[in-house]
Amino acid sequence: MKKAAFIGVGNMGGALARGACRAVGPDQLILFNRTAVKAEALAEELGCAVAGSAADAVWAAEYIFLGVKPDGLRPLLEELAPLLRDRHRVGEDKVMVSMVAGLTIEDLRPHLAGAGYYVPIVRIMPNTCVAVGKGMTALCVGEAVAEHIGGVEEILSATGRVERISEGLMDQFSALAGCGPAFVYPYIEALADGAVMTGLPRKQAVEYAAQMVLGAAAMVLESGKHPGQLKDEVCSPGGATIAGVAELERGGLRAAAMNAVLAACRRSRELG
Repeated sequence: MKKAAFIGVGNMGGALARGACRAVGPDQLILFNRTAVKAEALAEELGCAVAGSAADAVWAAEYIFLGVKPDGLRPLLEELAPLLRDRHRVGEDKVMVSMVAGLTIEDLRPHLAGAGYYVPIVRIMPNTCVAVGKGMTALCVGEAVAEHIGGVEEILSATGRVERISEGLMDQFSALAGCGPAFVYPYIEALADGAVMTGLPRKQAVEYAAQMVLGAAAMVLESGKHPGQLKDEVCSPGGATIAGVAELERGGLRAAAMNAVLAACRRSRELG
């Protein structure tokens, strides 16, 4: 039996599959996507297998990562419940791993009633940076799944940081870390645009801006210092940096960033 199946390999599911491939190897993964060509292209890239149907993917693997849209997850679980019941009868339990925003473990539970037993469900929220091993993933569990946590964490081990959190904080986490890369990319692009305006070539401007953001993030994580303190350490009195910081404040960078997270959190709850 393979370690993991990925049902739905769009932007998020595909990114997670890439990270999982580094952790457990391509021979331990099987992919399925409603649009078969997408799963086939990713499988060719990674060197792993493709399932002909969602049921085939579930049959073949122990951990089932669900990367479908929120409105498609409930009917998918109802479709798979009889198969889960059959495998349970022969002592082959599956672990369902949901990465769908807005749907709690208890939201999903009724749609697995046809399985006839308490199917283990783990809920995760990764971000797309897992594809390059620099992701941030939250993980929370329902009842009766303690023995399965290690297996999920093993599959995620090469994707970046993994943090166990209360499910009550999942929408907040999703708004910050799940949506956050999309907030940072325009910032990197804007910094590069500014550098291009000063005369720096585009390719170099993007590379320098991205590496600077990567380094600044590492400073926060590794130094243990507050971001405000790190900012102060770069700003000399009357210097160029504090002049730039003043422009960011004048443009409302802080308020815009805060409002982006609040808006994303509201929308995540609406999707549920």
